[in-house]
Amino acid sequence: MKHIKYLLVFTSLIYGCQPSITEKNTPDKPSIIEITTPSEEGGEPNLFTSETDRVYLSWIEYANDTTDVLMFSEFKDQNWMPAQTIATGHDWFVNWEDFPSLVAYRDNGKSFAAHWLQKSTEGTYDYDVKIAQSFDAGKTWTPAFIPHRDSISAEHGFVSMLPVSNDNIFATWLDGRNTKSEEQATSGGHHGAMTLRSAFFDKKGNLFEEVELDDRICDCCQTSAALTDKGPIVAYRDRSKDEIRDIAIVRQVNGKWTSPSFVFKDNWHITGCPVNGPSITADKNFVAIAWFTMSNEKPEVKVAFSENSGQDFSQPIQVSNDNPLGRVDIILLNENTALVSWLEKTDNAAEIKSVKVNSKGKIGESFLVATTDGSRSSGFPVMTRYNDQILYAWTENKNGLSTVKSATLSLDN
Repeated sequence: MKHIKYLLVFTSLIYGCQPSITEKNTPDKPSIIEITTPSEEGGEPNLFTSETDRVYLSWIEYANDTTDVLMFSEFKDQNWMPAQTIATGHDWFVNWEDFPSLVAYRDNGKSFAAHWLQKSTEGTYDYDVKIAQSFDAGKTWTPAFIPHRDSISAEHGFVSMLPVSNDNIFATWLDGRNTKSEEQATSGGHHGAMTLRSAFFDKKGNLFEEVELDDRICDCCQTSAALTDKGPIVAYRDRSKDEIRDIAIVRQVNGKWTSPSFVFKDNWHITGCPVNGPSITADKNFVAIAWFTMSNEKPEVKVAFSENSGQDFSQPIQVSNDNPLGRVDIILLNENTALVSWLEKTDNAAEIKSVKVNSKGKIGESFLVATTDGSRSSGFPVMTRYNDQILYAWTENKNGLSTVKSATLSLDN
């Protein structure tokens, strides 16, 4: 049976280590140069910059109606290299909102971990997270392992992976084990809440420090993670019993996880999941976070900063124009400035917009990255820093064909 192939621009979040930050100026109306990708028909792209300043693009290529291929390519000499295959599947969960990723360990640039989603039973949202690793620059990959060990057929996804050392990677995900537990199923059909869980794993696939970070969160908003000088910080959309769905964070400090706390209380009341997660980035103790909200029916993209590793955040700064759809990403440009991207609705389509903002509240002029579709199939625009450039990636849909697009922005202007 043909599965639905909603497309997106990832990742998501860049979940990984940013290169060292230096002062650069981004022009208000920069020149965006499109770069051809190896994608022929695919979507769900993701970008990652390694500790060794190498940039990787990962995405799902659609081989046919029943076969999906997770692929990646390295950016060299202003071009994407020939694509390499990570994994192939006939029973994957491929969805516009819940996308795969690839990250590199913080060592020699040849050790990778990649994740995708695979169906566990026939239930629509019953799928597991699968993680495979490579230690020869992607030529071969280990058998996949599952980071959650509940063995319950339920939703497990919206993964963020974060390299924390030469030998360990942190992973966090939305975990639906409580929504399908035997106790809940026999107590009148009232399902438990979606939870946020995490674990670390090493190059042998060993899991450790497996913990529940929050016992009630939004069901299908993306997670995001960054590494501060104190440890990992995770951003996600919370969900109260009164259906208030604002952005929260948890931090690991001195090896222990803090209780969840809100970045800002927008008090957005919505009874269904908005499918619009936050994006967070960090350098030492400086943290920047972007998110979408529609409190009081007013759509906004907001940014907040922290100078103490996320212990507390500044008052939010609105950076969007009149009709943002959200789907945000954020990266750091220097010690007090971030670059934000989001999707903006237009009369006939949508635009990927971007703007720089600093911790003092100064906002530059937003600029157009690319024109795209405002539907679900346009997915989530993403970007990453590569030396003196910004790389963007998105999915283009034309005449029923989808393909991954990318472009560069120079920071030297």
